[in-house]
Amino acid sequence: MTFNPNAKINGNKVSRRGRNTGLAVGGGGVGILLLVLLGPLLGVDLTGLLGDSGVSDSSVPGTSESLKQCRTGADANENLDCRMAGAALSIDAYWARDSPLPSYRSPQFRLFTDSTTTGCGVASSATGPFYCPTDESIYLDTGFFDELRSRFDASGGPLAQMYVVAHEWGHHIQNISGTMDGLDLRDTGPASDSVRLELQADCFAGAWAGAASTVPDESGTPFLEPITRQQVADALNAAAAIGDDRIQQRSNGQVESESWTHGSSSQRQQWFETGFTKGSSTCTTFGGRL
Repeated sequence: MTFNPNAKINGNKVSRRGRNTGLAVGGGGVGILLLVLLGPLLGVDLTGLLGDSGVSDSSVPGTSESLKQCRTGADANENLDCRMAGAALSIDAYWARDSPLPSYRSPQFRLFTDSTTTGCGVASSATGPFYCPTDESIYLDTGFFDELRSRFDASGGPLAQMYVVAHEWGHHIQNISGTMDGLDLRDTGPASDSVRLELQADCFAGAWAGAASTVPDESGTPFLEPITRQQVADALNAAAAIGDDRIQQRSNGQVESESWTHGSSSQRQQWFETGFTKGSSTCTTFGGRL
């Protein structure tokens, strides 16, 4: 998906945290436990492939820098951090315009390298992209996109990258709308609450992608040019690559559906397509059969 070169992405709220080193400060105990529980559920579950909880207790908060160098869509087309900044503005503007909520508030979006502290504990790059409901923030090590291609065999591409961001933004919508309240996120399986939550976030990501070329910047210029079928195929390929069945098959050679937390490759593709073609109001994964 290509940004309009003249679209304005300055003034974005995305920040990048520097590399973290040293002794943990306030990152242990309940915070680490919360991230162990929520990381694989509200992000991309890499534990099957990486064999790591993704939690470290040897980091402290690094310095944060705003992405002031990202000013236009041309910057977003050339630079990955700027693409994340542009994606955040587009997704935020979409939900501010089309959210069914009586009031909408934006999440924070924080890029990091190697490890970072969060409201849910201390995370490493092995955690994968995730949303922390405690501090209403999305966390992403952009090195994950290299993992998508090299470890998950995804085709990659800009829309595949932005799909990941839009999926995590979907979790924010679920959080502030109360969808997460009362769910049993420790339960697993193809019809579990955790799978329904993840598939709805995929559907929300598709809804944004379907409308993205109509979402304007503050001057009225659409952030993104019309999407192509190849770009949709890239996003669907990424959704399939991180399906529970695909990850299980690659990690241990067999599929155990009763341990699923995110849904199968085909389910993830199906719900992205549902949102893309029919909009966010059809993302009814809690309404019956998946």
